Amino acid sequence: MIPVRGCEGAKVAVLGLGRSGLATARALREGGAVPVCWDDNPSARERAEAEGFLCADLTRAGAFEEVATLIVSPGIPHLYPRPNPVVRAALLAGVPVDNDIGLFFRSVATSEWDEFDQPPKVVAVTGSNGKSTTVALLQHILEEAGRDSQMAGNIGRGVLDIDPPGNGGVVVLELSSYQTELARALTPDVAVFTNLSPDHLDRHGGMGGYFAAKRRLFAEGGPDRAIIGVDEAEGLFLAGQLSEAASDDRVIRISAAQKLTGPGWQVFARKGFLSEYRKGRQVASIDLRAMQGLPGAHNHQNACAAYAAARALGLAPRMIEGGLASYPGLPHRSQTIADANGVRYVNDSKATNVDSAVKALSAFKNIRWICGGLEKDGGLEALKGQTGAVRKAYVIGREAAGFALQLDVEAEVCTTMAEAVARAMRDAEEGDTVLLAPAAASFDQYDNFEQRGDDFIAEVTRRLENL
Repeated sequence: MIPVRGCEGAKVAVLGLGRSGLATARALREGGAVPVCWDDNPSARERAEAEGFLCADLTRAGAFEEVATLIVSPGIPHLYPRPNPVVRAALLAGVPVDNDIGLFFRSVATSEWDEFDQPPKVVAVTGSNGKSTTVALLQHILEEAGRDSQMAGNIGRGVLDIDPPGNGGVVVLELSSYQTELARALTPDVAVFTNLSPDHLDRHGGMGGYFAAKRRLFAEGGPDRAIIGVDEAEGLFLAGQLSEAASDDRVIRISAAQKLTGPGWQVFARKGFLSEYRKGRQVASIDLRAMQGLPGAHNHQNACAAYAAARALGLAPRMIEGGLASYPGLPHRSQTIADANGVRYVNDSKATNVDSAVKALSAFKNIRWICGGLEKDGGLEALKGQTGAVRKAYVIGREAAGFALQLDVEAEVCTTMAEAVARAMRDAEEGDTVLLAPAAASFDQYDNFEQRGDDFIAEVTRRLENL
């Protein structure tokens, strides 16, 4: 646990008592603060009270008298589409609003670090797609290299729930826009921006607000090294804002769509090869094509980001290459779950928006595509012209018929996962890939994308066992 510092003896309100909220309350108490907790869900309050925390209704009049700070869980909106009433009450009372990420950066460094031969480092990764894979891949590379490391944030444990990093330790954080938009302290040693595509637009008041939330990771504290994906206009703009000159190697530009040139520091992937250039000269090259845990251009972009971060931490190219080659992949992200009778079955349930689905579709050939669910803002227009590898789509979800009508490929309305898997397996031929890449949220039928992916795995496994 990372004890929260700077709040000793202060009353700190905690709104939202899920995984991060409870971890925050514990860390506040460990640091000498007095947490006052609230969640609209009675069962969440009961769990907090069972751990000895005081729960008090933060919606009541005068609830913020003598409260020093309000800590808000990431899923709770503070501005768009409308402020949560508790957040608004805190702001009206002049009470600062923060989150667990802000508390982490205020608290992680201690006087003990002065005694270390190598001070710990914090790497923070944000972006629309590829964050989890980049974080897990970097963590795997560090472990393979024998470096003490932990991953946390939007993946793994809550940021305040991890162990204090030791001599030379590395903390790798996945940070969503929900987390970066509110944190009052953001001071990683290395910050990574993978890419940007429309997502969570209602929460951020549009694309500009969404980009602004991501940009805060680089603007609030200023990392020692910034690793920026420049395949979108926003990333290119951000890299330009952070650079003092073309040769400024504090910014590492990465790409999976183009060769990068110039006197600076670049890492890019083309035709399955990752290349590192510094001062206009190639210093490393890695063949990614046979790495099963990293299929497709989108995963090659993740490999570039993780490679660049590992290089910024001082690892040698060949050491990083070994970690890339042995990376097994993450569940629900381009996860091969079976190869049977010449057909490959891939679970990419995490492809919850159109952009991530397009990237999944570009990674495979002869696709039997299982898609559908709760459409996100922006619709499916960006899918058109990106489905050349799709032989047929099998659409799930409560609005499967409407979803299918928007596709530019042959589509069969299946509604349920069981029916979609059955029909895709019925049609699949040797050399085909049955791919779950929904291009939509899961909440019309499932609690989360993990549950949707697990259902796909269960259906495929059951039917293969019965062949």
